[in-house]
Amino acid sequence: MAAGGFVLTDAVPSEHFEQRELVKWFRQTFKGVRIFAIPNGGVRSLSTAAKLKAEGVSSGVPDLCVPAWRLWIEMKRVKGGSLSAEQKDWIAYLEGVKYWCIVGKGAEDAKTKILAFKEQHDKRSLHDGAPPGGGGSPDSTAGLGQH
Repeated sequence: MAAGGFVLTDAVPSEHFEQRELVKWFRQTFKGVRIFAIPNGGVRSLSTAAKLKAEGVSSGVPDLCVPAWRLWIEMKRVKGGSLSAEQKDWIAYLEGVKYWCIVGKGAEDAKTKILAFKEQHDKRSLHDGAPPGGGGSPDSTAGLGQH
């Protein structure tokens, strides 16, 4: 117990914090490669939620996209985060239409997976179109089973 009666704990950073740190790192590391967020989460009024749904917002779409690499990234907390049925369905769909998907359990895990993805695909051009074998990646398949 710390002074003042407070209990010190190992707080798990929020998904927001993890995603913010990943985007900051990505933009510093891969200058000129665009990454953007999909604003699917968050607390909204019923009227705002209805408007967004009518405009095409879809539950389960991964959090981040890197269009030049045909890469989608779903962020989860280091502890406690798991994929919803909608997220699993979107990841399966995206991989089926030849996109790559990574599930990152925190910013550090996502960074490691992005670097491995980049290393694996630097050997062939990321701009040659769809990935061989119908999309997916070793990290995403593992991500569906383990995250």
